[in-house]
Amino acid sequence: MSDRTPAPAPDRLAEWEQRTEVPLFAAALVFLAGYAVRVLAPVGAQPWRDIALALVAATWLLFAVDYGVRLRLSGLGGRFVHTHWLDTVVLLLPLLRPLRLVKVYTAVRHRTGGPRLSLYARVMTYAGLTAVLLGFSAALAVYHQEQGAEGTTIRTFGDAMWWACATLTTVGYGDAVPVTFGGRVIAALLMACGLALLGAVTGSFSSWLVEVFRREDDKKPPASV
Repeated sequence: MSDRTPAPAPDRLAEWEQRTEVPLFAAALVFLAGYAVRVLAPVGAQPWRDIALALVAATWLLFAVDYGVRLRLSGLGGRFVHTHWLDTVVLLLPLLRPLRLVKVYTAVRHRTGGPRLSLYARVMTYAGLTAVLLGFSAALAVYHQEQGAEGTTIRTFGDAMWWACATLTTVGYGDAVPVTFGGRVIAALLMACGLALLGAVTGSFSSWLVEVFRREDDKKPPASV
């Protein structure tokens, strides 16, 4: 009989996440590539569309298995669904997986043992990469919903990319807008993400400027009376 005591549930969950975050991020890129081929390839482009669909299904199944393992290792039972709400949302909407980039960065840093980036660098890098991946994902999703819809102004993928850029930056020119229910749901999610990312970058940049100016003031000799 072994005297080894099993690791606590939080430790086992953290160990699992460190081991799987990077491979799952690679799987998310495969999912995104498969979805892009499925949306953008012409209807008669076989067997590429079928291969893309198989990749999308296989990677989503991988995400589902990972979610089940996380749920079991957490020891929380049904409470895992709302205590780890981001994991749940990402399982239902895999195109939102870029929101997990913080955990990917943490897993990479633990593996490589590299130096930790400053807070400002981490915020700006996370916001920048997330904006690019989310913008591309949202453009694909909204184009998928809008193509062929009556009265739509998003007729090409270029229109969808332009719409995603305008929405993420909260500019909202209004020249390209979704008209379908699914497209508007995607737009609402992207607007919420855009506001959060813009606020994070603006706040971080402002704090960095204040710190730089404070350091410069500290280096100045005291003013003579």
